Amino acid sequence: MEQQNVYFVDGVRTPFGKAGEKGVYWNTRADDLVVKAMIGLLDRHPDLDRAAIDDVAVAATTQTGDQGLTIGRTSAILAGLPQSVPGYAIDRMCAGAMTAVTTTASAIGIGAYDIALAGGVEHMGRHPMGFDADPNPRFLSEKLVNPEALNMGNTAEKIHDRYPQLTKERADAFAVGSQQKAAKAYQDNKIQPDLVPVSAGSESGWSLVTKDELMRSESTLEGMKDLKTPFRPHGKVTAGNASPLTDGATVSLLAGERALKKHGLKPKMKLVSFAFAGVEPEIMGIGPIPATEKALEKAGLTIDDIGLFEINEAFAVQVLSFLDHFGIADDDARVNKYGGAIAFGHPLASSGVRLMTQLAKQFEEDNSVRYGLTTMCIGLGMGGTVIWENMNWKGN
Repeated sequence: MEQQNVYFVDGVRTPFGKAGEKGVYWNTRADDLVVKAMIGLLDRHPDLDRAAIDDVAVAATTQTGDQGLTIGRTSAILAGLPQSVPGYAIDRMCAGAMTAVTTTASAIGIGAYDIALAGGVEHMGRHPMGFDADPNPRFLSEKLVNPEALNMGNTAEKIHDRYPQLTKERADAFAVGSQQKAAKAYQDNKIQPDLVPVSAGSESGWSLVTKDELMRSESTLEGMKDLKTPFRPHGKVTAGNASPLTDGATVSLLAGERALKKHGLKPKMKLVSFAFAGVEPEIMGIGPIPATEKALEKAGLTIDDIGLFEINEAFAVQVLSFLDHFGIADDDARVNKYGGAIAFGHPLASSGVRLMTQLAKQFEEDNSVRYGLTTMCIGLGMGGTVIWENMNWKGN
């Protein structure tokens, strides 16, 4: 086997829907969401030999019911891929799709694979985070993990506690900015080209879902000021400065150099490096900081080399902790240019590929930027970062 560079060729997602009975996907299966995304992605590459796909990795955080049964394999079959194409399921909570990408990319990089599909799905309406989980009692009895680590909202409050400069006012302002940037991105048609419409049934009939359901472009600082703080009395985390519970799926197409030549694929980004890191579970939101430091070191880069950032907005305070650490302003134009999870939603295991798809779109529009990164915090005290090179960079 010969080592080769790895490329992000393309990525799509379903529109993200509100989790729960009032959400647009309440009567839609999780596996059907990822199948729809997979078919949509492959339809954009009609000349690609489906039998050439070496593997299909699909992530889900709660792997049960319609998110269980080795969903990478079952969704591949349902999407019409040849039965010779294998698949598997993967779980790293919020970074499931990111890990699906880095795992299959690693196989491509060493030459074991040439082409892979990688993505994730989360139906948080059907499968709430942690549903039916049975944490080992030793986590708590032996004080291995703070009890608040099992509730993501509490971990966000802990970051506010630890870093008093990360105020609620800053978090609210960042959240309003995310909503405004997302609304403008929609207005400028930056998001829609990579959305795969989904037919969804309800008691009132069928509808075609073509846009994200939870965006709140009318958000204002004044309106956010008095929102409830569900995780503690007089807290700082609210529904306004956190990502909403969401259903949705993402899929990406990855390839190595051999496959690009053989199948005539045009890549959008080249993988430069990636890293995952662990932190204290009760402040999991700072995980992107050490993960990014590791990824930068492996790439031989510094934070100043990064021209675009896609940071998952699980909570506004988590993004602010990253920005403060690296000396980046809250409103830096390089950060989440099209808005983030506070506006679009965060269907856990699927979000990593949304970040990549949005970064690829920004690369396409700005050939002056060479490097960008996608990064996210991960439940139980982790962070993940992938650094990418722009294939449209004027120096290439």
